[in-house]
Amino acid sequence: MRLNNREDLEKKRIEAKEAMKKPSHRILVCAGTGCLAGGSAEIYNKFLELAAKEEGVEVEFGEEAAHGANDRGIAHTGVKRSGCHGFCEMGPLVRIEPSNYLYVKVKEEDCEEIFEETIRNDRPVERLLYEADGVKYETQEKIPFYEKQMRLVLKNCGHIDAENMDEYIAVGGYQALEKVLFEMTPEDVVEEISESGLRGRGGGGFQTGYKWRQVARQKTEEKYIVCNGDEGDPGAFMDRSVMEGDPHKMLEGMMIAGYAVGASEGYIYVRAEYPLAINRLKTAIAQASEAGLLGEHILGTDFSFRIHINRGAGAFVCGEGSALTASIEGERGMPRTKPPRTVEQGLFAKPTVLNNVETYANVPMIVNEGAAWYHTIGTEGSPGTKAFALTGSVKHTGLIEVPMGTTLRKIVYDIGGGVKNDVPFKAVQIGGPSGGCLVTNNLEVALDFDSLKKLNAMIGSGGLVVMDENTCMVEVARFFMNFTQNESCGKCVPCREGTKQMLDILEDIVAGKGTEESLIMLEELGEAITNTALCGLGKSAALPVLSTLRNFRKEYLEHVVEKRCATGTCQALLNYKILPDVCKGCSKCARNCPVDAISGKVKEPFTIDQSVCIKCGTCLDNCPFGAIVKES
Repeated sequence: MRLNNREDLEKKRIEAKEAMKKPSHRILVCAGTGCLAGGSAEIYNKFLELAAKEEGVEVEFGEEAAHGANDRGIAHTGVKRSGCHGFCEMGPLVRIEPSNYLYVKVKEEDCEEIFEETIRNDRPVERLLYEADGVKYETQEKIPFYEKQMRLVLKNCGHIDAENMDEYIAVGGYQALEKVLFEMTPEDVVEEISESGLRGRGGGGFQTGYKWRQVARQKTEEKYIVCNGDEGDPGAFMDRSVMEGDPHKMLEGMMIAGYAVGASEGYIYVRAEYPLAINRLKTAIAQASEAGLLGEHILGTDFSFRIHINRGAGAFVCGEGSALTASIEGERGMPRTKPPRTVEQGLFAKPTVLNNVETYANVPMIVNEGAAWYHTIGTEGSPGTKAFALTGSVKHTGLIEVPMGTTLRKIVYDIGGGVKNDVPFKAVQIGGPSGGCLVTNNLEVALDFDSLKKLNAMIGSGGLVVMDENTCMVEVARFFMNFTQNESCGKCVPCREGTKQMLDILEDIVAGKGTEESLIMLEELGEAITNTALCGLGKSAALPVLSTLRNFRKEYLEHVVEKRCATGTCQALLNYKILPDVCKGCSKCARNCPVDAISGKVKEPFTIDQSVCIKCGTCLDNCPFGAIVKES
């Protein structure tokens, strides 16, 4: 049905709300990438099969549905594929409404019990409920992981059918677009976004309203809206989850931006490694176009807007604005010198608004609720919420959303449940490979743009990698520098050559070849690259190294002076020793050593020649008596 005016949209909203209320139960199976990898597609199909067999149950199966009546009086049930619920550590996840039970680590063989106990008899399946400290949590909202969050951007993820536009409309979708088209001028919209203080969620924290105003002022008919869905940081999946779980929210934000600045075309740049996100976006665009919410004369107004999808080839540098627009144009993704800025000459050399997925997803609620409301959340300089991907050595990994200014301690301990195995906390890498390191003394720091800047760190796209005391910070720095160096586009010398030199030095340090002069050289190179590189990737490439040098210099000195890695991570700095009192002289270690570094007589203790040993650990793996130990 094409929506030709405001009245048609309201009628559709009423119908959609009624359709969502109709089922007596809704089974929402997480169909985000993580849960799909864990088998949620099979779980979804099993629920469809069970519902189809149950008379009186209506279940959507593609375009088909089964209907009927039942002498047991069971009303129909809706089986839905939702987006990511966020609690990734506990997936696959299944939510049952209206009871709001959340079942964790569900398997296909659990479906029949869920159907019998919960759908037919309204009882929870106790063994599938989340449990912590002896407490079972029946409802999703009471689980500490969710209770301590403020999910606004992620509000619909896990609660609506990710591939059904009607469900998005039923929960208030496209209400903001309707409001701007019929009640606001483009200038009003730009002013509202400016007043809200919304800052770009892609990393830099640039004022969104200022960017929109600059594009709106340009005297040209052709302007573009571009969404950065590249998200190349290791361990980051915030944008992906929005695109998979609530794609229409992002599209609506892009449309509002187009109306505000006078653009009629939008482009979404999403990495090809996100096939599910791409498919969900394609479905959402097709649905919106068919309904007349995209295309010519939207809702009968003079506003027209189309959205295209461009798939990136996985280059990290294409997260930078000018490299991204060059890639869309079919050119090699490389940053260019500025000015001119993207707001003046962006895509196809035309004025361009470039924001990331999460930024656009904030726009509809700001329009609906107002700038004043938005300022009640977060901090004065960083209003609103921020989504983070919480990973690493933390008990509850997953996708979270909290008000800006939330402390690191609350995220790691209250939401994340603390460090795995209750090992002491050591650090958090924030902002991806170009971010900085926060340590124990920073646990009370407020996570917002301005507070982190003072610590030479940044929010970045929102990756949070928790590390415990068993993590070697020198190896962490080497890992991120290796990633950054591989992803350098090579256009400017500081990044192309400087990161390679830094990586070579770090490789020497973890191999036991470093010196104290190596640390001085790292610092000098890091400062030089930061001050002279062409784009944001290069300017922030050295941050992980400089940050760990500042906070963990003792650890670096252990590597270069004592030739020791206290955590036992750096293989080249380890020594393998045979305990003579435990060794039985079986010779298995010697027979398996690839470099003949072990010698001795059968039935007598063997020894390892440290000058020959290559630290491979084969002896340790093959000793049947535990006579070989690893010393750091």
